[in-house]
Amino acid sequence: MARNVSDFGFPAFRGAVREIILASVAIYVVILLLLSFAPGAAQVMLAHGVLDPARIRDGWLWQFVTYAFMYVDPIDFVLSLVGIYFLGSALQERLGRSGFYSLFFGSVVLSAVAGFLLSLTHVIAQGAAFGSGGAANAILMVFYLLNRDAPIMLFPIPIQIPVKWIVLGIAAIETAYLLLYHFSLFYCVLLLGLGAGYVWHLAFLSRRTSLGISERFYGMRNSYYRWKRRRAARKFEVYMRKHENREVSFDEHGNYIPPDDDKKKNGGSKSGWVN
Repeated sequence: MARNVSDFGFPAFRGAVREIILASVAIYVVILLLLSFAPGAAQVMLAHGVLDPARIRDGWLWQFVTYAFMYVDPIDFVLSLVGIYFLGSALQERLGRSGFYSLFFGSVVLSAVAGFLLSLTHVIAQGAAFGSGGAANAILMVFYLLNRDAPIMLFPIPIQIPVKWIVLGIAAIETAYLLLYHFSLFYCVLLLGLGAGYVWHLAFLSRRTSLGISERFYGMRNSYYRWKRRRAARKFEVYMRKHENREVSFDEHGNYIPPDDDKKKNGGSKSGWVN
């Protein structure tokens, strides 16, 4: 998978990555045109789309998703989509189209919700957040967790850099901006994107977590079947007592316990048959 982002070739432009990028480009073109020819409409669009904690408290919950498609600065726009394209294309090969959508929108919502909760302190995470930089950071984190020793080319620099140093470098730079801008919501969401990627990987790709979930599921299913077995045994005991005037017994697992005479016929086995 690392081959697609470590050589000089461009990864395939398809699937969820293609759809997310094309949607982002189309929306950004609309924003630019409105800013040039209808500034009032552009401000209304941005006000409804960016992540604004005050608006969230008023019930504008769609902003937890729409902020990822709101851009103004061309540099932020290009850097976010370049990260989604190069690393996202590599991840999409492993996760599939639906899995990549889950990663993208899951990290968008998770980092936005965490940023909103921090904003309730009225001390940090103030202002507005916009752009898919948090999702791009989440994609970078998941790529690192799946390819810890992979070297990748940091476009457009024609040298290969270990992905772990890219993660640390981006985290350091964004932390510096976070301090310079007094813990603004924009940079909080960017850094929270790295954490969202880690949480998403832990929830959906960690083998230990998957095994634990499977074990709990099958354990609950087996407990349910054992309960049904014991319940059926009790019903059968009541039926035989009322209609056949005969006492029958079952063990704690719901297995029939034959009378002493039947045990002799069965060679002394504990259970003559299993219900």
